[in-house]
Amino acid sequence: MISRRRTLLAIPLALLTLVAPALSRDVSHIMGVTSVADHPMRIVALTNEATEDLLALGIVPVGAVRSANANPWFDHVADQVADTVLVGEELSPNLEVILSLEPDLILGNKRRHENIYAQLSAIAPTVYVENITGQWRDNLALYAETVGKGAEGEAVLGAYAARVAVIQAALGDRLAEKVGLVRFIAGQNYAYNNDSFSGSILRDIGFDRPAAQNKPGLSEAITAERIPELDGDRLLHFSYETGDGGATKEAETWMASPLWQNLTSVKAGHVHGVSDTVWATAGGVMAANLALDDIEAIYDLPSTR
Repeated sequence: MISRRRTLLAIPLALLTLVAPALSRDVSHIMGVTSVADHPMRIVALTNEATEDLLALGIVPVGAVRSANANPWFDHVADQVADTVLVGEELSPNLEVILSLEPDLILGNKRRHENIYAQLSAIAPTVYVENITGQWRDNLALYAETVGKGAEGEAVLGAYAARVAVIQAALGDRLAEKVGLVRFIAGQNYAYNNDSFSGSILRDIGFDRPAAQNKPGLSEAITAERIPELDGDRLLHFSYETGDGGATKEAETWMASPLWQNLTSVKAGHVHGVSDTVWATAGGVMAANLALDDIEAIYDLPSTR
């Protein structure tokens, strides 16, 4: 293992070659076309989304990046990745650790990892999705195709769609509610639009949105004087807390303000704190199903699990 690490550091990228499994399929992705083994066995996941999508497909990654601000894994994946090797942070994967794992496939993200694509490709076949957003279903489908589990991917997405259909029917007239989303982060808060992960869940179900959030795009920084833009029938909020209490303080400050207290959703008692991991940070199909759990609880619906 040590000799391989030294090879990666000492030999120019163009000369770096490793023994790899026989390659038999071409996978088209945002970075081009990559030849991938029919059934890759040692997969490294460089995003939280890829990690949980692999788990949903029945694959435990041999290596994965830390789950955002968790230590090191989100609760909803921790038991399944107990033996998975930590390969650094999502924004700065450790190439030496990845090399030492001798992967036969690496799954990454252009927005996060574009500048290390060539280095990763020199270690193992590397496939990227473009981003982590409301396109999470497309990303799952690509991961499933890449690992040779296309049918399983369709089944996972079909199960999610079936849950959504049952929830829609149970909500009835309440589908017309305008549901707002706000995320608290120390120093800057955000309203989430239709193309965000959380916005995509609400869109799938069929909820309306407050006018300021009912538009394309991921999110928009929002200052306290714009709190009225969050107004609707119901408001979900989540906080990205890093341990210093900054996000919690932001939430407390906003919620104590007259503008917040005057929101229709606040007056109706329809404001709900939900998990930042589930609604913003994790980004994969397991989180999507946990978000559906939250909707069932908020609206007092029968569980579809």
